[in-house]
Amino acid sequence: MARAAAATAPAPLPFEVRLTLAGANALIGIVVVALLVGALWWLARQPIFTVRGITLEGGLVHHTAGSLRAQVSRKLTGSFFTIDLEHARATFEAVPWVRRAVVRRVWPDHLAVQLEEHQSAGIWVSDDGNDRLVNTYGEVFEANPAEVEDEDLPRLSGPAGSSVRLLAAYRALLPVLAPLDNAIVTLRLSGRGSWRVVLADGAVIELGRGEPGELAARAGGFVRTLPQVQSAYQRPLLRADLRHPDGYALRLKGVTTTPSKNGAN
Repeated sequence: MARAAAATAPAPLPFEVRLTLAGANALIGIVVVALLVGALWWLARQPIFTVRGITLEGGLVHHTAGSLRAQVSRKLTGSFFTIDLEHARATFEAVPWVRRAVVRRVWPDHLAVQLEEHQSAGIWVSDDGNDRLVNTYGEVFEANPAEVEDEDLPRLSGPAGSSVRLLAAYRALLPVLAPLDNAIVTLRLSGRGSWRVVLADGAVIELGRGEPGELAARAGGFVRTLPQVQSAYQRPLLRADLRHPDGYALRLKGVTTTPSKNGAN
């Protein structure tokens, strides 16, 4: 019986035949997958999956939700499945006053966008006359300065890439110079690293070089001794030069003097 069963068993297919069949099966599988992907791609692009709404999240001050949607939606292409979220993010962030946007899909036909607007902290003065704005992170951004509600923003200027240092120095000097009761109008960092402050009445303070902490300490000594000089001469400040190692030089209206660190001369 064993011999009879062995005699009726089919002979194995030649290797070439088995290889051909395997190749045919693989080809059929590839075709099926390609057809399935094509069908899904076709389906994803059908009007039924059109993005029908954009939900905006986050506080908007310089835009209304309607105007922002109108500016962006016409630049977005694709269906719910095919829309490029990275492109959508970049499109939102290209709108003036938008600092950051996070875009996600919300089934079945919406986009949700979390927005962060720039908060202006200063005006960036450029040599080319194209003034821009500085946000609370020290980042320079494009927007119309005339749209800023705060008319007392300081004017900051310096070499390219120095806006973070400028804002940090302004924040360090603001409380130190507050006793002068004379707002900081301009803070400038020269290409050689020297700092200059212009106050609201036009008085100029040359601070010299240093980091924000050093500038604040230098300005603090000046502010503490200035009243002694002004009480003696009863004249308003025109210019102060704090770059002297042993004190500072003053120019009052009609008077020039150089007090030492320990007091007025």
